[in-house]
Formats: sequence, C-alpha cells, structure tokens
Amino acid sequence: ESNYELEGKIKEWYEKHGNSRQREPRDYSKYYQTIEDLKNQILNLTTDNANILLQIDNARLAADDFRLKYENEVALRQSVEADINGLRRVLDELTLTKADLEMQIESLTEELAYLKKNHEEEMKDLQNVSTGDVNVEMNAAPGVDLTELLNNMRNQYEQLAEQNRKDAEAWFNEKSKELTTEINSNIEQMSSHKSEITELRRTVQGLEIELQSQLALKQSLESSLAETEGRYCVQLSQIQAQISSLEE
Repeated sequence: ESNYELEGKIKEWYEKHGNSRQREPRDYSKYYQTIEDLKNQILNLTTDNANILLQIDNARLAADDFRLKYENEVALRQSVEADINGLRRVLDELTLTKADLEMQIESLTEELAYLKKNHEEEMKDLQNVSTGDVNVEMNAAPGVDLTELLNNMRNQYEQLAEQNRKDAEAWFNEKSKELTTEINSNIEQMSSHKSEITELRRTVQGLEIELQSQLALKQSLESSLAETEGRYCVQLSQIQAQISSLEE
C-alpha cells in the first residue's frame, strides 16, 4: 500500500507541475543580464590569459637574446685576453733580444778598446827599438823611414778599427730603433686591447643585469599567469554552478 501511495503522490506531483509548466512557460528574461555579465567575465579572463602568455613568450625571447649576446661578449673578451697574453710574450722576447744586442755591443766595444791599447803598446815598443842604442844592420833600401812606416801602419789599423766600430754602432742603432718601434707598437696594441677588455666587461655586466631582470620578469609573469588561471578556474566553477542553478 505504501508503494501505491508513493506512486500516486509522484503521479499527482507530475500532473500538477508538469501541466503548469506546459500551460505557463518559465520566464528567464530576468537572468539574461546575469548570463551576459558572466559571458563578459569569461571573455575578459580569456583575453587576460592570452596577454599574459604573450608577455611570457616575449620575455623568454628577450632573455634568450640577452643570453646569446652575453655568451658572444664573453667569447670576444676571452679572445682579446688571449691576444694580450700573446703580445706580452712577444714583448718579453723583444726585451731579451734588445738586452742581448746591448751586451754584444758592449763586448765589441771592450774588445776594440783592448785591441787599440795592445796596438799602441806594440807601436811604442817598436819605436823604442828603432830609437835605441843598439845598432842593427839591415839590408833595407836606402831612404826608408821605419818610424814613418810604423806610423802609417798604425794609422791604417786605427782607421780600420774606427770603421769597424762605426759599423757596429750603426748596426746596433738600427736594430735598437727597429726593436723600439716594435715594442712601442706592441705596447699601443696592449693598451688598446686593455681598453677594449674594460669596455667588454662593462657590456657583459650590463647584459648580466638585463638578463636577470628579464628572468625576474618572466618568473613574475608566470606567477601572475598561475594566479590568473587559478582565479579563472574558480570563477568558471562559480559560473557553471550559477548556470546549473538557472537551468533547474
């Protein structure tokens, strides 16, 4: 009996409410504005989400670009530093070569002075022999002056020695001039490279700062996107609940 009573009540309810719905359709016009507002909210959230995604892509591209510039600047700085190290080695070699040439000139000068002194002593000994008390019989041709002959020989030797000294001095001066020019050129190149390295370091530091800024912006946008997506999901759930309640 209870089942029959329950079926009867259900049938009675359907007859009452079903017929009334057929006779009088429900008016949903008062919900149109709410539905329109909800649609606008969904559209705005979708637009905001797309804008944030676009900003994240732009930040990622900018960060990649700055990273590439940073790597190129670092490689260029390393190349310049390697060039400077090579110039330092060349400069050291030139300095050693110049010092060696100076030692050779000094040795030649000392040797020349020794030979000149030795020659003067030999000439003095010969003069003493020619003017001494010892009588020497020579089968030389008459009219030959031994002193004049010795003086001529001494003059020729001194001229030859002086010419050798001048040649050695000229050679040394020329070599010194070439080495000095090359050393000055290398010093100028090193100075230029040092200035370039200083500028590159400033550029690298600027790129590092900009890269960190772009990475921070990217992280901030990603956090904002996650927050927006969370808020979007909550609002979407609320909208779906409201729509479901309107359909009942």
